[in-house]
This record gives sequence, C-alpha cells and structure tokens, in this order.
Amino acid sequence: MNAQMVLTMGQEALLMLLMVSAPVLGVVLVVGLVVSLFQAVTQINEATLAFVPKLIAAMAVFAIAGPWMLNMLVEYIRRTIEAIPAAVV
Repeated sequence: MNAQMVLTMGQEALLMLLMVSAPVLGVVLVVGLVVSLFQAVTQINEATLAFVPKLIAAMAVFAIAGPWMLNMLVEYIRRTIEAIPAAVV
C-alpha cells in the first residue's frame, strides 16, 4: 500500500461522508432557519420549539432517504473490503 492509495481511500471516505450526511443536514438546516424566522417574528423563545421540528424533519429524511444512504454505505464498505487483498500485496 502506497501513499497514493491511502490518499485515494481517504478522499473516497470523505466524499461518502458528505454524500450520506448532506440530505439530513440540508433539511435540518432549512427547518432550523424556518423555525428561527418564526420565533423572531412571533417573539416566542421556546427551546423545544427549535428542537422538536428539527428532530421530526431528521426522522422523516431518514425514513425517506435511509435506504439510499444504507445502500451507499454498504457499497462503499464492500468496495473497501474487496480492495484489501490488492492493498496488502
């Protein structure tokens, strides 16, 4: 295993991390922005009002995109495990 292989594997891991986490982070960010605007307009400062909608949105994204996310991770792990013999030699 040379330095180029290690860098490539690290780059692929970071790209996979971004791809899998992007849907959840994006939706939670948008929901948080909407809730913050609502709180600013109505002057309601309740901590649970900021937390509960984000939690529900994250659960919805996991329910919708979860199979895709799991499939991406399984394929990445499969490719990584299959590359072990080539890396050892």
